[in-house]
Amino acid sequence: MASPSAIHQILAGYTGYDAISNEARIVRGFFREWGYSSEIYTDPEHAPRELRHEIRDAAQASDELGTEDVALLHLSIGSTVNEIFAALPCKKVILYHNVTPARYFKGLNPELAEALDLGRGQAAQLAGVANVNLADSAFNARELEGMGYRDVGVLPLIVDLDEASKASDSNVRVRYENHAPLVLFVGRCAPNKAIEDAIEAFALFQSAHAPDSRFVQIGSAAGTETYASLIIATARELGAENVEILGSRPQSFLNAVYETADIFLSMSEHEGFCLPLLESMHHDIPILAYQAGAVPETLDSAGVLFSEKNFASIAEMMQRVLSGDGLKEDILAGQRKRLAAYKARNLEGELREILTAVM
Repeated sequence: MASPSAIHQILAGYTGYDAISNEARIVRGFFREWGYSSEIYTDPEHAPRELRHEIRDAAQASDELGTEDVALLHLSIGSTVNEIFAALPCKKVILYHNVTPARYFKGLNPELAEALDLGRGQAAQLAGVANVNLADSAFNARELEGMGYRDVGVLPLIVDLDEASKASDSNVRVRYENHAPLVLFVGRCAPNKAIEDAIEAFALFQSAHAPDSRFVQIGSAAGTETYASLIIATARELGAENVEILGSRPQSFLNAVYETADIFLSMSEHEGFCLPLLESMHHDIPILAYQAGAVPETLDSAGVLFSEKNFASIAEMMQRVLSGDGLKEDILAGQRKRLAAYKARNLEGELREILTAVM
């Protein structure tokens, strides 16, 4: 078998800040360091104009990839790029990031729900198409196996936490830095994240224990503006104050809030990996999370997991974490151990070993 001269990646969209875009950029660097030509192909309509110089049009991939080249598809949603990938004459790799069930968006964003339904269908149709099948969690691997995929490998999401946390907005840090507890959730403002449940637990915590406490959510609300409005209305109905639904923010803003947060609270009901859990561990924030999807796997016994959404119990646990009885330090010790295990893995080396089948 001839060696490829190029290993390219294909994405449904490229924003420059989401987890998949960031991983693709890191992996492109790996491929180039290994001596291969490497580009990121995507739909230009799903890339900001200021970033289009970083990508190539996926529609051109069939003309630009040869039979000995390799294409790696980041599979996460329905898109024409999935069809383009399937028809390519080259060697193929699929990396599955999960497709959020469409039921969360029906009635809220029918177009997105349709894209998610399409993504599930395309994922099933791609079974048997690739030479190598990967998922970034065992949870996601089981989904692929349920669709008929065989020999699915697991490679955790690749992220450079040290690099991502370098920039921090000092003005933002000053804005949030005080003695009032700050409860944080980072993730897309979408129904599967169940942000309204986090606010309900927060409202009980605020009324019973910390009247000046604050709740902040950071993550894009593009296409889910109605849901964001419903969350704000829910907070008002519950009497919760100091609730900020901020939408997408630059990395420097996010880092500043991470640096000042006291608790990371996730009520999300569907996660294929959940990068903010790693980011919270990196910033030494105690995590309380509902054990859905890949969350238990990503935490790997760290943080505090709960299997029921008993809001009163969760509010009490939040108070315990901040009470100074030693629980917080125990949680952080476990999280530091988990994070050290993630950082100790040579994910670049693991990826290279996995790709030997096509290299």
